[in-house]
Amino acid sequence: MRESLRMGSRTIWLYIVAAIVVGSIAGYFVLSVPDAPKFQSDAGVLDLTQVQVSTNPQKLTGEWAFYWKELLSPEDIQVRSERDGDQDHWIHIPSSWLGYPYEGQQLSGTGYATYRLVIQLSEQDRNQRLALRLPSIFHAYKLWVNGELLAEVGKVGQDKSSMTPHLETKLLFFQPENDTVELVMQVANFNHKRGGITKFIELGGSNMLTVKTNLKIAADMFITASLLVIGIYNLLLFMLRRKDRAPLYFGLFTVLFGIRSLLGGEIMITQWFPQFPWELQFKIEYLILCVSGYIITMYFDCIFPHYVSRWFRLSTRIVTGGFCILVVITPALIYTKLLLAIGVMVVLHMIYLMVGLVQAAMRRMEGALIFLLVSMVTLVTVVNDFLYYSGWSVIGNTAPLGLLIFTFAQMILLSSRFTKTATNEERIARELQNANDKLVEMNMNLERTVQERTQALSTAHDDLRTSYDRLLHSEQGRKKLLAYITHDLRMPLSSMLGYVEAVQDRVKPERNEQYLKYIRENTIRINRMIEELSFLSHLETGQVSYRMELVPIIPFLLHFYEQYELVVRDAGLDFIIDIGDAEDQRPKLPIVEMDAKRVEQALFNLVSNAMKFTSRGGQVRIALAVNKVNQAGQAIISIQDSGIGIPPDQLEQIFERNYRYDQPGLDKGTEGSGLGLAICREIILGQGGTVRAESDGKMGATFYVTLPCIEREGRG
Repeated sequence: MRESLRMGSRTIWLYIVAAIVVGSIAGYFVLSVPDAPKFQSDAGVLDLTQVQVSTNPQKLTGEWAFYWKELLSPEDIQVRSERDGDQDHWIHIPSSWLGYPYEGQQLSGTGYATYRLVIQLSEQDRNQRLALRLPSIFHAYKLWVNGELLAEVGKVGQDKSSMTPHLETKLLFFQPENDTVELVMQVANFNHKRGGITKFIELGGSNMLTVKTNLKIAADMFITASLLVIGIYNLLLFMLRRKDRAPLYFGLFTVLFGIRSLLGGEIMITQWFPQFPWELQFKIEYLILCVSGYIITMYFDCIFPHYVSRWFRLSTRIVTGGFCILVVITPALIYTKLLLAIGVMVVLHMIYLMVGLVQAAMRRMEGALIFLLVSMVTLVTVVNDFLYYSGWSVIGNTAPLGLLIFTFAQMILLSSRFTKTATNEERIARELQNANDKLVEMNMNLERTVQERTQALSTAHDDLRTSYDRLLHSEQGRKKLLAYITHDLRMPLSSMLGYVEAVQDRVKPERNEQYLKYIRENTIRINRMIEELSFLSHLETGQVSYRMELVPIIPFLLHFYEQYELVVRDAGLDFIIDIGDAEDQRPKLPIVEMDAKRVEQALFNLVSNAMKFTSRGGQVRIALAVNKVNQAGQAIISIQDSGIGIPPDQLEQIFERNYRYDQPGLDKGTEGSGLGLAICREIILGQGGTVRAESDGKMGATFYVTLPCIEREGRG
């Protein structure tokens, strides 16, 4: 046995290690590190005479001339070159000027500068139409190509008040007149921790770069649309079935990162809405990064419950809330410096969850291994994403692709869960259908069973008479039981015996079916009488135990009304509830200590009594009043009908067992066992309350149930 468990544990560990290795390898291929550029500029000159850029686009990397704290046009640079000679400051592109050593000091991320690069083209490219593919540059720039101003994104200025930040990708077309291309770019940044040309600028043929740009836009739109569609689909699933919160968190996660993909890559948001506020764009992006760790933690907790500890859930709420507040209340120049801290927080979330996934996989929980695999891929892409935006990685924005892989895997996992749930529901439905078929079959045999029971009752009639003398000397409850049996059951049993003999003797064969119907009705009535009398005997002898609890009386009455409203209305009566002004005084609502089920039984007996003596079109009204007696109060429940009324001289007798009010012309269908009101009185007395009736004997009767209230200490 131990050897089997040891082998099973080794197998699980093997699966986990395989998942981690496969995830790491997949993450590496997802990143697909590009080859280093073959041609780099030196001292501001890029020699491309050995390559045809119109068919082989090149990234403009290497040393560019750098003029710090100067905004120079091509003419200004030419004048300065003729006057002072060559420029002696060079900066490597792509990179930020943050930390660049300039005249004995390191530059900060804010400021402005001018860049210049001279490109030497091959003979094949002299008459070709070329294009420049410009990424987002932090955070405003102007670009001249051979002295012609081709692009201006945002507004370049020498201080924060004179510049306007904006992020946008550009594809610019030009045709060189000779074999030299001069690029001059003014860049200003006062809103972000990093400034300068931090991403690759690409030079190539117009057709090649147009196709490449369109493919990148199509890829971004595919990822964005996939994330948004999957997210909205899961949110709609949650709206239809709110018990399971996994689709909620998963839908929020994918929708938010679908929105974030619009803010990165080709920055489609500024393509569609050029006036979209730059500050709002950055705040949305950073807020999504901040909350992503918390949302994925809650999603993981829904999929694999009890694996996220309470302290981690609390701490992640506090840390996530703190970062979100900082992003909302501070300018971008401050909260962009927190990118590394936010990245560490998100990565720690994912590492913590992967530890939980390893534990879940050890316990062979469904979906844990595939969750672990795609989490490894996502972790690699997310780490690269943070390094890229911090300027420490040359690989582009890979997080959307990693998240798309993660999203598809989670869709498979959630679909599997929903499929199993649907399968279980179908199985339960089949089982219920089988049970229903059996009940239908039992119901079809009911008539035969009733006949057999009737014959058994006829046979037992003589035994009941013989037992009467013995039961007469038993306990008080049994004396009353025998007295009632003699009083009320002899006549229906004799009647049933007469019907049976009439059937046997074939007195009137054409009425046999009617005789059997009478026998069945009397049998049901006898069974009901016996059950009620037995219950009443237990009440009177103290053999019924009550489950006392504190019950707010108004919600109790509203529930009672809703439960029996259709019953009363089906009898052709109006059913009305009146709780007065008590509903507006909720802090002072009465609370009664009682057995709610027994009190409900007593109230239903009163309502049934009212229905019995009220003609169709009449009314049954239930009301509540609260009286203050000493320190505590009394809840008085009244049930009033518009029936035939009760003679005043019989109001004290109606709660006695076997009492029935006989009035000339009264419909025989209203005849009862005479036990309902007696049972009602015993139940209410058992709760420490009282019950009484009022009537003028002409029209209608009102029954009052009084129950003591509990003093509510500490409530206003």
